[in-house]
Amino acid sequence: MLDNLEGDFPEHGARAAGAPKALDGIRVVDFTHFIAGPFATMILADMGADVIKIEAPGRGDDFRQYPPVHAELGQGAPFFWANRNKRSVALDLKTPEGLQVARELVASADIVVENFSTGVMARFGLDYESCRKVNPKLIYASVSAYGREGAFKDRLGFDPIAQAESGFVSMNGYADREGVRALSPVMDISTAMMMSNAILAALFSRERTGQGQAVEVALFDNAVLMTGYATLQHVFSGAEPQRHGNTSPDTCPSGVFEAQDGPFYINCGNNKIFQRLMTQVVERPDVAADPAYATGRERSLRRAELFSLLGEAFAQQPWSHWQARMRAAGVPCGKLRTVGEALRSPEARERRLLTRIPHAEVGWVPNLASPIRMGGTPLADPVAAPKVGQHTQEVLREALRYDDERLAALAERGAFGETTSTTT
Repeated sequence: MLDNLEGDFPEHGARAAGAPKALDGIRVVDFTHFIAGPFATMILADMGADVIKIEAPGRGDDFRQYPPVHAELGQGAPFFWANRNKRSVALDLKTPEGLQVARELVASADIVVENFSTGVMARFGLDYESCRKVNPKLIYASVSAYGREGAFKDRLGFDPIAQAESGFVSMNGYADREGVRALSPVMDISTAMMMSNAILAALFSRERTGQGQAVEVALFDNAVLMTGYATLQHVFSGAEPQRHGNTSPDTCPSGVFEAQDGPFYINCGNNKIFQRLMTQVVERPDVAADPAYATGRERSLRRAELFSLLGEAFAQQPWSHWQARMRAAGVPCGKLRTVGEALRSPEARERRLLTRIPHAEVGWVPNLASPIRMGGTPLADPVAAPKVGQHTQEVLREALRYDDERLAALAERGAFGETTSTTT
């Protein structure tokens, strides 16, 4: 599946030898699945936390099977994207023995993260109130759909539903057709970022007070936030946001234009940028000086006329010509790219965003870098997402001091499932 791609992406460059990690010594017991929860715990793992992913024996996280699935590894690209730098422990929580192991891991943890439906963790006796009794300093983080309390606590939540119900879909697309969802799971990703922020704040608070706490981020709450400043624009004006396609209701000219050899996007976020665009890029000082185009509001009223003028100018030269001129003039611009083009772009190569990391079974797998860069405590070198139960024995020996006899007895009683691997 990944044959002949070595030339496309460089090998990962290792972090400085001996450099500390920001979350060295922090243990996270991770009961999450799909995207929002696992992505949040991966951020912590990248910072050096020991993230122990608890999975059902055999099948593991259902997200493992999202396509394309690597035939030799038996898991898909999306799972690799959201689960690097973790260790997997396979436990059957429906057995008393498996549940007891989970409780002992919780007792040893700094942080527990879960994103089950409301009530599931309570049924296992793994809710916050139960866990804090054995671990008072525990930070217990829940990613919910509509909150753990209230009239909607029973509702399930997935990214597209959050996009739809938050108003996000209504804002995107073109005015002459129905709103569209973002294909990228933007609500899951941003919820994960909010959750990792909340966890880090709780850790900092614990350092000062010695107290643990419960923290929660609801997918719906975050999705409403992700509609941006449209929320308060609506409250101030009473008007609903309208769909503007690739143009902007707030700035002009902003949108897609065609160079001689392809499309690109420009964003004139203020009057000074517009002046530079007209005088230094397309050499139309007459337009820059025309009072009819003096402000963003006036330009928006004449958007069709202005876009036509610019379109005619841009069509005369290739993108490389316009990019150089706009870069020199300080006009924000960018080529419209596919995902593949973006990954292979000069900018992505310069930032080393996609690299090859070692894998014991298939030689290497691709890894998309975290955007976080830290000088004093660089992020952990990426380790590929684990197989289900890959670290069960390793973790239980290390974290709970289990010996061979204890592990064998648990395996015999089904704590690790019937056929799950417990390799170290």
